[in-house]
Amino acid sequence: MKPKVSIIIPTHNRAHILEQCLRHLEKQTIADQIEVIVINDIPNDKEYERVANSSWQLTLSFETISPCHQGVARNHGVQKAQSSTCLFIGDDIFLKSDVCAVHQNIHSNHSTPVAVLGETDWDPNMTITPVMKWLMESGWQFGYPQLSEYAHGIIPKNIQHQFTYTSHISVPTDIALRTPFNPDSTMYGWEDIEWGMQLRKNGVQVFFEPDAMAHHHHMITMKDSLKRMEVIGESAVIMEQSTPGFDRVPHGWKRIAYEVAAKLPTMAGRHRKAFLKGMRNT
Repeated sequence: MKPKVSIIIPTHNRAHILEQCLRHLEKQTIADQIEVIVINDIPNDKEYERVANSSWQLTLSFETISPCHQGVARNHGVQKAQSSTCLFIGDDIFLKSDVCAVHQNIHSNHSTPVAVLGETDWDPNMTITPVMKWLMESGWQFGYPQLSEYAHGIIPKNIQHQFTYTSHISVPTDIALRTPFNPDSTMYGWEDIEWGMQLRKNGVQVFFEPDAMAHHHHMITMKDSLKRMEVIGESAVIMEQSTPGFDRVPHGWKRIAYEVAAKLPTMAGRHRKAFLKGMRNT
């Protein structure tokens, strides 16, 4: 019997976290109806080989490919999927036990194809730094606070591409095959939005389901966050130049507001300053 959900996980040098991710998948209420496809891009990774050779109560496949970006790894996983639904998650995402069932149920009950965005919060079993708390509450990491009014429903078309987080989102497999991730995209921080723009172009709406809850096991310090923001600012400029319709670079009054806010010694000010620094580096 074919699985009902194919979970696709790109991984890179985080075997110990991947192992915990997979243990959470073993606890899914429909664990006997899912397959898990792990795509690794580090050859001869002994820790990854240890995880792959462990005993699992899951239908699991592990494959190592040449070093690549996550989008390429996801595309590779989609080609192997046997189910009608692909669920993309990160290797540091821990799903609550009913998440796969929730995703599968929404897809089964929709007459038209949709992408299903689940909710993600920090893993409560790790130390949550002040900047991590701010990133989640402000929407600079994930914009879930902006989606509360669309819970259990469709996100408006004009903004849906801003929320196609591939750390926790599912689509029908035929849609995933027809809407692959751009293999030429090398800009960190924006491939999710670029993919979301393609989904929108192809008429695929995004359904937000906060009952599909996941925890993100990833420690971030202030130094990490500011460095990430600088890289995102740099890549945003390059994305704007290469991707028609890309709307994440501040211009006009918004750019002025960024410049003013960047002078403030607040979390938001420091992050805007790092973003602008990245923009200037291009």
